[in-house]
Amino acid sequence: MAKRGDSGLSLVVGVRKPPGMTSHDVVSHVRRIFGEKRVGHAGTLDPLATGVLAVCIGSATRLNEYLTSHDKSYVVRIVFGCATDTDDAEGMLTDVAPVPAHLSDPAFAERFVASLVGRAKQLPPVYSAIKVGGRKACDEARKGTVIKVEPRDIEIYRAELLAVRDISEELSTAEGPRIVDTVAWDVAFSVSKGTYIRSIARDAGEALGCYAHVGALERTVAGELTLDDCCTLEALEAVGEAAALDPVRLLNKRFVFVRDEQLRAVENGGFLRPDEVELFAYEATEARRDVCACMSDLRESPSPLEDGELVAVIGGNRLLALYGYDGERRRLKPEKVFQGGVSRGHA
Repeated sequence: MAKRGDSGLSLVVGVRKPPGMTSHDVVSHVRRIFGEKRVGHAGTLDPLATGVLAVCIGSATRLNEYLTSHDKSYVVRIVFGCATDTDDAEGMLTDVAPVPAHLSDPAFAERFVASLVGRAKQLPPVYSAIKVGGRKACDEARKGTVIKVEPRDIEIYRAELLAVRDISEELSTAEGPRIVDTVAWDVAFSVSKGTYIRSIARDAGEALGCYAHVGALERTVAGELTLDDCCTLEALEAVGEAAALDPVRLLNKRFVFVRDEQLRAVENGGFLRPDEVELFAYEATEARRDVCACMSDLRESPSPLEDGELVAVIGGNRLLALYGYDGERRRLKPEKVFQGGVSRGHA
């Protein structure tokens, strides 16, 4: 077995995070599976949440920052009548209020959910990973200190009511577990980066005259990564490197292929001239994104480079580097070069 932390691997996998685990727990499992210390996730999921989580291994961890700032989609259960300190069912019950009868009406629920679409200002939850003055809000909240966080601009692109349910939920209180009979809405959302679904639930309860929190949450899409691209931790342990995804597709950026002299220039951190490379892009597709060779959705991209645009550089079926376009000097310059390249998966 390779020495821990020196596996030589560089790849990105998609994990279906199970409930009850933190994103860091997933990272720990992946470290053990691959015998590699350098592992990081791209986009935190709360312990209660399940679904899509991109995990970068080896030198591919340097891609993390480019894989977190994407739009995302979720399916959430909004539970009315109860507030918790974390705005989800993992927290302690803090307030209870009667649920208005019309919240059980699917027609009313559908109209209200549809009204959520659009741009808005959103106040992140007290328990969030946002840093203020170098301190994480969630860490301070656990110590009993509430850090003031500023509202942020968000956008809800899609909001679709899936079901209205009468449910019973067990919540924690200082006196012990408490069973609450209430109403819940199952809703599908597509939202901009930085949007907190827990805040959407909390604000919906306030707008409707009662409290609300997230009872269950599944992330179904994160940028170009979908549930179909992801596997369980058990499956990942069984298939190992065969689970590698194409990072070029996940980055959703245009790309170029290099060989011979250009390849050597990239390996040495040299510049590329835009008139000597051909730009390509992927067509939008719902097909699985873990193939890398015979890509029928590959197309030439005739649009000129934009100043500051980031381009993926491919050689030998590996992502070798990310280059930025310097419009003033009319050249592509290295932003990040990956020693040995990042695997693009298996055909």
